[in-house]
Amino acid sequence: EKMSKSMFNVVNPDLIVEKYGADTLRLYEMFLGPISQSKPWDSNGIDGCFRFLKKAWNLFFRGEDWAVTDTAPTKENLKTLHKLIKKVTEDVEVFAYNTSVPAFMIAVSEWAQQKCTSREVLETFVVLLAPFAPHMAEELWHRLGHDTTVCDAAWPAFDESRLKEDTVTLGISFNGKTRFTLDFPADATKETIEKAALEAEQSQKYLDGMTVAKVIVVPGRIVNIVLKK
Repeated sequence: EKMSKSMFNVVNPDLIVEKYGADTLRLYEMFLGPISQSKPWDSNGIDGCFRFLKKAWNLFFRGEDWAVTDTAPTKENLKTLHKLIKKVTEDVEVFAYNTSVPAFMIAVSEWAQQKCTSREVLETFVVLLAPFAPHMAEELWHRLGHDTTVCDAAWPAFDESRLKEDTVTLGISFNGKTRFTLDFPADATKETIEKAALEAEQSQKYLDGMTVAKVIVVPGRIVNIVLKK
């Protein structure tokens, strides 16, 4: 049912802001769904947004100590960053803020696992976060050493080359049944993949006493070795 004073079911935003902060409320409202649609209110979901902001804040600190460094970002750091830039940029252009929030959560979790402290990455993250959690973004922006507002920062540009994988994992199948997987360089040729699959130690027990009729390589997915007696 709709919120109504007469139904005594109105949620007081002031109480939510007092408990969780304005950024948490703003982020949760964005997370609920498309802005053009009516959405059910569930106060339990606010806790998730609050925890996310705390986790994001902790990327910049180790306890009470400032943790951001000028070390060069790793490939994994940059891959996570540019996936986020791509997703948020696309979502903002069509007002699909609700799908950006999970993307932020995934990125923060990945950076936490990667132990990312790179200024290049985290500073860009703050710019992306600003429309969603402006108070926290502004605070972090100034702690990063900027005198101007984060709102004046240029929007980050997406670099597709950062998303390219160095390796791919392919399933190795025999007569349509996947038996194991092998890793290959992303630019490996079909001939290289076929040779490696046939020579792999794991393949020998399936090849024993059989004749290879053909090898089907589906790029990026699977290698199917067709056998006959």
